[in-house]
Amino acid sequence: MTWDAIVIGSGFGGAMTAHALVQHGHNVLMMERGGWVGRGPDNWGRLGAAFVSSHFSWESPYRVQQGWRNANGGSINCVGGQSVFYGGASFRYRESDFEQNAEIVGDSGAEWPFRYSDIERSYGECEQLLGVAGEAGVDRTEPHRTTTFGGALSALAPSSHALADAATRLGLQPSRIPLAISFGHRSPHATCIRCGKCDGYACAAEAKNDIATRLIPSLIKSGMTLRTNAVCVRLLHNRTRITGVEYIDRNTGQRETVRARAVVLAAGALATPHLILASGLERLSTAPQAVGKYLTRHNNSLVFGLFKNAPNMDGVFDKQIAITDFYHGLPDSAAFRGPLGMLQQTTPPVGLVRATIPRILGGPAAAFLSRASGLVAMTEDQPQITNGVHVDAGNVDRFGMPQLVVRHKYSERDCTANTMLAKHGRAIMREAGALATFVCPIRTFSHALGTVRMGRDEQTAPLDGEGRFRGLDNLFVSDGSALPRAASVNPSLTIAANALRMGEILALSLPPIRVAGQRLPILAMQGAV
Repeated sequence: MTWDAIVIGSGFGGAMTAHALVQHGHNVLMMERGGWVGRGPDNWGRLGAAFVSSHFSWESPYRVQQGWRNANGGSINCVGGQSVFYGGASFRYRESDFEQNAEIVGDSGAEWPFRYSDIERSYGECEQLLGVAGEAGVDRTEPHRTTTFGGALSALAPSSHALADAATRLGLQPSRIPLAISFGHRSPHATCIRCGKCDGYACAAEAKNDIATRLIPSLIKSGMTLRTNAVCVRLLHNRTRITGVEYIDRNTGQRETVRARAVVLAAGALATPHLILASGLERLSTAPQAVGKYLTRHNNSLVFGLFKNAPNMDGVFDKQIAITDFYHGLPDSAAFRGPLGMLQQTTPPVGLVRATIPRILGGPAAAFLSRASGLVAMTEDQPQITNGVHVDAGNVDRFGMPQLVVRHKYSERDCTANTMLAKHGRAIMREAGALATFVCPIRTFSHALGTVRMGRDEQTAPLDGEGRFRGLDNLFVSDGSALPRAASVNPSLTIAANALRMGEILALSLPPIRVAGQRLPILAMQGAV
């Protein structure tokens, strides 16, 4: 059969696009490389942490080139994508993040094809769909909103109170992190039990409103077909259209081809360009030199404060406070211009650290973390054409896919901005009573964006403002790779809002297939548990 649309990937981008298509009556097949993540006591155990769980895969390792050093990386593959293991922080980009900023963009040509006002309604819809809890009117950089949050926040943890009070004494204005978590308050969904194992873990209580918990089940009930353990290896084409998606069943090894009138790529900012490049589609692009380029991933560092007594003695959830005073920069600084970023509370759970470092270091690390509190210094990194991905045809995985090679190096500006922001984080920690402070860089690709970016200029942006791949009539991209800039906030809500906006446009331009005036019947779901 021919589907109305095939969506490759089940994370924020894939699910929100599918939601719009299904709501308009379209027959949608969603393909996911991984399987469902079970929920229960095991999520709290040593093997519940994302990077040691059974859903972290080395089947198709990508190679990271950093100067003369090479390192291999794996990927999280599961229904719901990385949302299952994220911390729930759900910020909107600020209005200024959609405007031109020479200090960030430089000569990269990065430009949004629309403005904040064009996506504001989609932000509100996503907050409702994800049950985002928050409080409006406190964050001094919060953008204009026409809707209320989808839920109410819980009371501050003692460690959050301490940091907020310290920031306030320094003349700053701390605010609450908006969170896609159900804290009760008449919510019909499962309620957060404040266990502290949220960021980096699948929620055992199903109170974190990740895509697998909150959205995929309702899409299946509405008729979407989900095919799990499906490794998409090639997009077939006739030069102007995608004619089929070739995939391999991870369990049986069987190779099949499925067809649709539209194909939506939402596999992530590394996997999406990987499939495009493996299929040779960059040759059809109006901007072939930009496909796989301009990779951004936030310049993040973790500012630790070591205290005499445990700041979070009960180990409760305390990812609650954000400090955005430096988001637009330092108004009185002549030495540095442009935005610095955001400070955001986070304390890596002891269990996560123990699960991801050598056992011999687990004890000392646990003792250190029990008396530590943390702030993430999150800085937008500059889009650079030298940062990106390409494929190595000489190395293939067990599915026949060429190995993905990733290159990324922060600019001098990226490093200076983050160093300055972390300095303010250390001052807050000292004001809160920290005996010592430490800064550790974060070098994951969890916030990877921009490798198949959208833009106004067809010579520098592979996607147009509707997410269509320039050069192919029926290929669309709706994940983080479409975002031309990273801003200085967690990208999940913006990925979701852009995907929902794009899905609504696509849904209206794709009339449903009908037979004798009737919608074709929707097939039963596959692969769900």
